Amino acid sequence: MLARTTGRAAAVLLVAEGLGILALLVWQIGALFAGDTAVLTTAIALAVLTAIGAAAVLAFGVATWRERSWGRSGGVVTQLLILAVAIGAITGAFSSPGIALALAAPAVVTLVLLAMTVRASAPPREDRAGGDA
Repeated sequence: MLARTTGRAAAVLLVAEGLGILALLVWQIGALFAGDTAVLTTAIALAVLTAIGAAAVLAFGVATWRERSWGRSGGVVTQLLILAVAIGAITGAFSSPGIALALAAPAVVTLVLLAMTVRASAPPREDRAGGDA
């Protein structure tokens, strides 16, 4: 029961992150049409990669909801990448601790939920089942 509950919570957070990436894509497309880009081909490439990333994170959320291990694995990788971006947001000349915290907090919560889901859904190991090993 714990695996299902934590998995569902992690799935909801993954879908929310995917929707956030879609919002970023909408903003990028708006910048494209407004002429607010320096190099059009680079901006289009970035928008395409953002769309692929959004689709992947949304797929990880759906797969986690359906209790598929590949969704949890992809979700863990996604959270680690988000944490790397958050660390980058607090370093350098243009550091922004507020943005770093806004990125890191949900990533940490989602990462913990995914770890709890993996742990709770794992089959019991024979060496801990009270055997004569």
